[in-house]
This record gives sequence, C-alpha cells and structure tokens, in this order.
Amino acid sequence: MKGMFALGMMSRRGLMALALAGTAVFAGAPAFATPKTAITIGMAIEPTGLDPTVAAPVAIGQVTWQNIFEGLTTIDKDGKVQPQLAESWEISEDGKTYTFKLRQGVTFHNGVPFDSSVAKFSIDRARGADSVNPQKRYFASIEAVETPDPSTLVLKLSEPAGSLLYWLGWPASSMVEPKSAVDNKTTPIGTGPFKFVSWAKGSKVDLTKNADYWNKSVSVKLDSAAFRFIGDPQAQAAALRAGDVDAFPEFGAPELVKSFEGDKRLATVIGNTELKVVAGMNNSRKPFDDKRVRQALMMAVDRATVVEGAWSGYGTPIGSHYTPNDRGYKDLTGVYPYDPEKAKALLAEAGYANGLTFTIKAPQMAYAQRTSQVLQAMLAEIGVTMNIETTEFPAKWVADVLKAADYDMTIVAHAEPMDIDIYARDPYYFNYKNPAFNDVLKAIEATADPAEQERLYGEAQEILANDVPALFLFVMPKLGIWDAKVKGLWENEPIPSNVLTEVHWEE
Repeated sequence: MKGMFALGMMSRRGLMALALAGTAVFAGAPAFATPKTAITIGMAIEPTGLDPTVAAPVAIGQVTWQNIFEGLTTIDKDGKVQPQLAESWEISEDGKTYTFKLRQGVTFHNGVPFDSSVAKFSIDRARGADSVNPQKRYFASIEAVETPDPSTLVLKLSEPAGSLLYWLGWPASSMVEPKSAVDNKTTPIGTGPFKFVSWAKGSKVDLTKNADYWNKSVSVKLDSAAFRFIGDPQAQAAALRAGDVDAFPEFGAPELVKSFEGDKRLATVIGNTELKVVAGMNNSRKPFDDKRVRQALMMAVDRATVVEGAWSGYGTPIGSHYTPNDRGYKDLTGVYPYDPEKAKALLAEAGYANGLTFTIKAPQMAYAQRTSQVLQAMLAEIGVTMNIETTEFPAKWVADVLKAADYDMTIVAHAEPMDIDIYARDPYYFNYKNPAFNDVLKAIEATADPAEQERLYGEAQEILANDVPALFLFVMPKLGIWDAKVKGLWENEPIPSNVLTEVHWEE
C-alpha cells in the first residue's frame, strides 16, 4: 500500500517529466524505425495487356516479367542465362534433345501446382498452329514435347538451337497455368514473387507480395508495388520531384536529366539498354546495293555528335548491330570511323563524285527526328542530299518499310535483345543478303557451347561492321532516376524489364 500511495501522491510535474522522458527514449531509438515496403515505379507507356506470351509490346514484360511470370530459365542483370523453374538440364551430343529437371513444390498464384504437364501446355501453346506468341519463331525447331514424369520435361528438336536456353528465359516464354491462361491479358497469374491485384486503365497496375513464393533463397523485401503510367516527360519529372513516384527506371527526356543534378534525394543512374538506333538502308536499291556507298556514308557520320544532338549526349556509339550488354560484344566503331575526306573519295570511286540524293523515312519519335536532322547536316558535307520524310510509326512505317521495303533509308531503334539475326532473315526490310553471314548464324545455333557462341557472335559483328547494311549509330541509354534510398533496381537492361525481386529501401 505504501508504494501505491507514494505513486498516487507523485506531483503532476513529476508525471509529466516521466512521460516526456519516455517519449524521448522511444523517439530516439532506431530499433523501432520501420523501413518502407512499398514502391511506385513510373513508366512512360502503359501496356496494352498483361500477358507477354500473346503480344509484343515491351511494356507488358516491364510490368510482369520476373514479377508475376517466370520461365524455365531466366536472364539475369548481366544478360546471362540462369536456371529458374527448371533447376537443371542436359543437352544431347547432337544438340537435338533437351531434358529439363523441373523444380518441385512450385505453385501458381491460384494454387495450381507447376509440373511438366503445365510446361508442356505452355510450350505447345507458344509453338502451335494457332499461336499468337510474339516470338513464335523461337519455338520453331521444337518437334515434340514429352513428359516422362511430373518433374521431367523433354524437348525434341528438328535441328540444333544453341540459343534455346536464352530464348526460354524471355517474357514470351513464360510458364502459364492452363485454366487461367486465357485471362492473363487482364488478370495475370504466374509463379513469381508478386501477385496481380488490380489494373486501373490509364493510371496504374498494383501488385502485392506472394507470401508463398517458391524461391526461399530470395528475400523479397517489398510488400507491394505499383506501376504508374505517365507519358509526358515534364509530368514525369514533376512526379519524381513531388515523390508521387519513387523511381522512373526509363526516364523519357534526356534534355531534362541535368535538371536533377544537385538533388540530394534523387539519384541519376545511366545504363545501357538493347535499343540499337540504326539507319537501315535498302541494300537492293541503288545506290545502296554498292557496298562502297554504304561504307562512305558510315565514314561521313560522327557518332559522338549524333549522340549529342539526338539524345543530349547520353548513349553509347556502336559499330555493329550489337550492344555492350550482349555476350561476345566487340567495339567496332573503329572499322569505319568519322573521316569525311575518305568518304568523299570512296563515293567518287563508286561513281558518285558529284554526290547523290535520297530520302530517309523517319518515324515521328524524338530520337528518330533529331538523329535524321544531324545525319542530314553531316551527309551534306560530303555532297549527299538526304531528304527527310516523317513517317507515322508504327502503322505507316510497318506498312511501307517493314513489310513493303519501299524506302531508301530509314531509322529506328531495334529493341529486341541479341537480334543480330535480323540481317539473315529473308525477307527483311534491309534486303541484305550475305551467305557467309548466314553461315555464321547457323553455326551459332549448331553449338550450345557459350564460349564458341561468343566467338561466332564476334565474327557476325565484324561482317556487319565491314559490310554496313545499316548505319550503326548508338545504343539508347537507360536513364534511371529514382529515390537514392531505393536499392536493387537494374542499372542496365539486357532485356526490357523492371525486376523487383531484389528491390528494397535503404534503412
């Protein structure tokens, strides 16, 4: 009783002092700080759907790949193939049989187990006669899909496909659950670390953490993530500064990047993408059927000035249809370096001492228009007149250039990773035909040895750098601007993506 009486008699001043002291103790104790577990990612383009296995736009994979959907293999931030839903595999000596050991204990977000029957369904769906898969050609060599048991998948090929493991890591190769596959465009269900919550069209997509995620070796820190769609660059910048979005991994306005200098809250991270800006030439049409003309035009181009004029100095000059992200990359910008005098001499040798005139069909996008204007000025210095015809993209450009090949020169950023094979496709809008180049690409697919493939990719790059079927200009950068406390976003982009698995807030 004495103690109770003593407490009851404590003065108001003493109680207040005790309360304030307690508040100070708790307020100053870092142990009670709660790290953020939610993030809002900004994107310039809203996807048309959420199933990367039925449509091509890269924005689909930038929301769903590795977040919602996973594949038998995956591609890591260094562009290397890694196991995923297949934990291992064996390749027959003739390169025509791939036997995959599948992970056990994996379930889709709707509770359906992943096994070899699901993998067979996904691959048959991608390669079937009615397939609308944007990379259907990747599955063309698969003759049969066998399922000896629930954890074993066997792919029988008609011919070796040395890039198959890489292709199987693409968004278009994601594993889908048979019953829910038809609805994945609007309500995607996968095996990934995040589940789909909702899609407010024109605004954002919300995801939540998958508490039952199979990969226990990965510690997913985020509880939720939102992808918010903001097309206007000024609005993107305003949203970053206001904290309405935490990160814009692909900020859309290079001319505004310097405005973030000195901002202590926001970090600017410049990396590489797969967006290869090339000025393609119609190799079957005069004067571009003469290799000397193509080489002369390449020597008339100062790539550094192109990067400065087209994209505010952000970008990596290239000498072939390949990026520094890609395995076996060679810097071939020195094969035909900027040399206007040599360019003039080579043009004269080809019979164009008095110059020549042609038209470039340039899409309306800023990078294409700006690059065309810079090229126009450079080519004028060697007596070449290049007229610019703005061509609406995608519809008009696809119809006139990609499908009809009705053009002299054009310019576009090719987004697909490792797509050097487009110069071997027949037909394709370059109309470039080189049996030696085609043989190198066949040799790449004939081997599954990564070192040999890299050597051969080097050969393929050298052939293009010397033949110049297109003016190889630069790789568009990954202009990342995000809260400096956000960690784990990819600096480079070996495949279009916004992988959230390792993203977390610094405490």
